Amino acid sequence: MSSLPHTWGGRFGLGVAVLLVLTALLAPVLSPYAPEAIDLASELAPPGPGHLLGAGENGIDVLTHVLHGARVSLVVALFAVVLSALVGVTLGGLAGYAGGWLDEVLMRTVDVLLAFPGILLAIFITSVLGPSLINVVFALSFTGWTGYARLARGQVLTLRERDYVQAARALGSSDARILFRHLLPNAAGPLLIQVTSAFPGAILAEASLSFLGLGAPPGTASWGALVDQGTQYLLVAPHVALFPGLALALTVLGFNFLGDAVRDALDPKRTER
Repeated sequence: MSSLPHTWGGRFGLGVAVLLVLTALLAPVLSPYAPEAIDLASELAPPGPGHLLGAGENGIDVLTHVLHGARVSLVVALFAVVLSALVGVTLGGLAGYAGGWLDEVLMRTVDVLLAFPGILLAIFITSVLGPSLINVVFALSFTGWTGYARLARGQVLTLRERDYVQAARALGSSDARILFRHLLPNAAGPLLIQVTSAFPGAILAEASLSFLGLGAPPGTASWGALVDQGTQYLLVAPHVALFPGLALALTVLGFNFLGDAVRDALDPKRTER
């Protein structure tokens, strides 16, 4: 991992990640207005002294909503990825280690879920449960765990016959200790790559659901909701959709570069660039 900051993609991705975290943490301090504040006299006003990035519908401050939208994107993506990883790694590790009927049932379940596009299932779930950030996390995790499960299973199948596993069995270690103390920690590299690669997808999925009105509740600052609002005024106030769209694109691009850098840093067979 020491080579991560020395690649231009790694530096860019790390900078974007740090910027997003700082923006999310400091949003209440950096925002010139409260997210719920409205200024009807400035409705759809272009960028200027009173509203640095312009104003949106009902005079909401675009800069304020972009800053607070970073918090929503980060929190939803973080919880969705962590929950997916915990469920998927646990189930995949159990399937690979135990084998038999448990492996068969879990992997067939994974195959069924992977047969449907994840975003369509997320749209269906959130449309049934209603717009809520908790529902968005649940919807994204409902199918997100499958990739971790398949990866963890494959890693455990590769590692479970290694000498150190046989030695642990000979010393009387329980199956749970072997799985969680010896096998899964040694599969951490590929799983970490999966986590960093899934993060931008979760951010984009949350924005997509909010764009459709199925993500953040009405009134919540969200990049997707702000872009949706801006599409109604593209000809008269393009800034409403432009700035949250740029923030979303920069964030997804940065985390994709960061994921690539992490993959290269953890791959012992990578070629020097």
